[in-house]
Amino acid sequence: MIEFGLALSRFLHYAASTALAGVAFFPLYAYAATEPERLVRWRGRVLLCSAILALISCLGWFAFSVALMGGGLTDVVDPEVVRAVVHHTGFGVVWMIRMAVAAGLVAVTIMLPSRSSMQRDQLIAFLAAGLLASLAGAGHAQMKEGWEGALHVAADAAHLLAAGAWLGGLLPLGVILLGTRETRADATTVDVEGVLQRFSGMGYAAVATLVGTGLVNSWFLVGSVSNLFVSSYGWILLVKLACFAGMLALATTNRFWLMPMLEASERTDANGWRRRLRIHVLGEQGFGLLVLLCVSIIGTMRPAIGQ
Repeated sequence: MIEFGLALSRFLHYAASTALAGVAFFPLYAYAATEPERLVRWRGRVLLCSAILALISCLGWFAFSVALMGGGLTDVVDPEVVRAVVHHTGFGVVWMIRMAVAAGLVAVTIMLPSRSSMQRDQLIAFLAAGLLASLAGAGHAQMKEGWEGALHVAADAAHLLAAGAWLGGLLPLGVILLGTRETRADATTVDVEGVLQRFSGMGYAAVATLVGTGLVNSWFLVGSVSNLFVSSYGWILLVKLACFAGMLALATTNRFWLMPMLEASERTDANGWRRRLRIHVLGEQGFGLLVLLCVSIIGTMRPAIGQ
């Protein structure tokens, strides 16, 4: 029960934090001109819902971690056990800071005007980046000390931010391609091809960062290729890598086949190519959620290098 609750709260928190970061980063690079007002309002609602879910799941993650450390769910309401976790564990210190940041994000998304402004977007992006990257301070990266520990934490933080930019950015990209009632009225003001090109450029940097930092993390947590096949941690990591490969295959198809066809198509054919792009973006989102699920599970397990 405790292990299931911890894995579920971890998954919800990863999903909410990733959505927060990706949606917050999106207007900083995706638009050549001002973001359409209807998209600003849509993004504001998504940011608020994601911030609330991030805060709730953050509390759940902490509660189930306390239960796991203390030995039962009753320890969650034991002030002495909670105080010991908060003041005497690295996890507790980091988590108090993270819950404060999550609460701050909820407050900012509620109190600041929903209209687009560079200052508002930058503040939310900064807080969302901090919330996501700080996950590196409460996971397996804390196993090492000295320069190895610093390198592992830095690599893990960069890995999380790259994943957030790519996977979370698929949400507003999908909405723009979908052309729902919220965006259809702004269709003439959204340069879809330009947004796709800029998202693709960001994606190159994100994938390069994911691959590089993933190798560093694997060096610390897996150790060797053979360890992937002799532990539960390794098998789940292989599933994660397969899902990442699926995301990469769809993204490559988008960049080198669908986008050129969309740019070369006549207006009457553009909707068909956009529909194919939407399907691929949904596929990337599905694979991405499976990646987050795998991360949520293996984060509760002993690394392969120690088995």
